[in-house]
Amino acid sequence: QVQLVESGGGLVQAGGSLRLSCAASGLTFSLYTMGWFRQAPGKEREFVTTINQSGGRTITADSVKGRFTISRDNAKNTVYLQMNSLKPEDTAVYYCAAARLVRRTVQAIEYEYWGQGTQVTVSS
Repeated sequence: QVQLVESGGGLVQAGGSLRLSCAASGLTFSLYTMGWFRQAPGKEREFVTTINQSGGRTITADSVKGRFTISRDNAKNTVYLQMNSLKPEDTAVYYCAAARLVRRTVQAIEYEYWGQGTQVTVSS
């Protein structure tokens, strides 16, 4: 079965960096658009960033643009989220997701598979 396993979350001070990884199995990774979403306590899940199948095109939410970068390694079936200049408002559970699409998408409903999430906590 398909599995997406996130790792790399943790506690970091404001201004610090973290790199999240999401290892995929059970699917042909290179055929999937990949995305990162996050959900803070008491809030709805929100789009963070997405990358197309080849890794050449991305879309990033304005709230993290210039600080977060998505990338992927199709040989390793892994997508990454590099997070720099972290702020307390970035505190959330971060989820990776896979969509069997050629195009990128910011819509959570279009993603078929989801990881279990990894907690990121940014202290002030």
